[in-house]
Amino acid sequence: MTAEKVTFAAYLVAALLFILSLAGLSRHETSRRGVLLGMAGMGVAVLATLVLQHPSGLGLVLLVVAVLVGAAVGLWRARVVEMTGMPELIALLHSFVGLAAVLVGWNGYLEDPGLTGSLLGIHHGEVVVGVFIGAVTFTGSIVAFLKLSARIPSAPLMLPGKNALNLGALVVFVALTVWFVVSPSLWLLAVVTVLALALGWHLVASIGGGDMPVVVSMLNSYSGWAAAASGFLLDNNLLIVTGALVGSSGAYLSYIMCQAMNRSFISVIAGGFGIEAPSGEATDYGEHRETSAAEVAELLRDASSVVITPGYGMAVAQAQYPVADLTAKLRERGVDVRFGIHPVAGRLPGHMNVLLAEAKVPYDIVLEMDEVNDDFDATDVVLVIGANDTVNPAAAEDPASPIAGMPVLEVWHAKNVVVFKRSMASGYAGVQNPLFFRDNSAMLFGDAKDRVEDILRAL
Repeated sequence: MTAEKVTFAAYLVAALLFILSLAGLSRHETSRRGVLLGMAGMGVAVLATLVLQHPSGLGLVLLVVAVLVGAAVGLWRARVVEMTGMPELIALLHSFVGLAAVLVGWNGYLEDPGLTGSLLGIHHGEVVVGVFIGAVTFTGSIVAFLKLSARIPSAPLMLPGKNALNLGALVVFVALTVWFVVSPSLWLLAVVTVLALALGWHLVASIGGGDMPVVVSMLNSYSGWAAAASGFLLDNNLLIVTGALVGSSGAYLSYIMCQAMNRSFISVIAGGFGIEAPSGEATDYGEHRETSAAEVAELLRDASSVVITPGYGMAVAQAQYPVADLTAKLRERGVDVRFGIHPVAGRLPGHMNVLLAEAKVPYDIVLEMDEVNDDFDATDVVLVIGANDTVNPAAAEDPASPIAGMPVLEVWHAKNVVVFKRSMASGYAGVQNPLFFRDNSAMLFGDAKDRVEDILRAL
């Protein structure tokens, strides 16, 4: 068999492994297997590509060094990153894919492929589209990383006529693409690159921090299409397939999350819904009521049903382990304990699910918002641990609220609600939460991990 046939067969195996990986990642119980299948597929793909290219001499040395350096950095970051830092790490990894697509596009233009006629025009079209998608992904991911890591403010950038700027940039890109295909030149490609870099920065900068989970998912989709564009330039079928899988699954996940947040999918792509939310401090909701760990323990002793709704604060406090212990102790006492997970709880899709799985919380009691929302009326105690915007009644009751219409966990219908928070500050979206002032709500201030451990001791 020739090297080309072996590589083709290996690429087919890798593509099947990637598809099986996605299928495995769709369920908690099979997610670990899905990750391993994806790793195996990537390993097969890299080895097959090396066999096809059969590099030698300095080229082989450079490739090996690059792989070793990349593997070392990846293993190091994976070992030291906290779960709270996972969203910004993912955003940063997306930026690498975008930058790679830009470099591949520029290389595809600088190294004349020797094509003529219509094929040359198609090649130049692939170059400019690949560079554009990659550059938008690169700077957009960098902004998402900076916002998620609090290196820049999470509030949206509100330039005058920002939607017109985005639309104008797209129109100019189409015109430049036609121009480049007809009469390619280095300066035209440079202009397209700069335009795309600026557009990517503005698109994500115009989106507020409360909507970052959707942005991370959207950038995941962009990185997939950037990889697919690189595949066309490199004539690599596996890269095209892999990019299309990532791009389409990321786009569908973004659509699902937009539905969960009552957002327009088109508006997300256009960066058009980033409106700075007011602090809500001007509204007087009355006085809040404080409680103690001992009082919460008393409530839990008398409860027959408990729902826990976690948020980013639980991740920050690393409270998932004592929460799992509390869950186990309550279930031993015959209490019906379940978790209600909002689709955008945390800073990226599935953030809370991963935390709870890490702490060995049984999968069957971790429910999605739609599965638990109708049960709050019959719930004795709800523990809101580090969540804010996802349990805000203003979304359902205040048409003037910036989060109006966003589906939320309707915890206020329960008999008792205990909110674990460090302070009375508003959530990541900057919106005050009237839940804190309800008659059936009480605030338990302090570090969530410490307070849950106090409750365990009281029990």
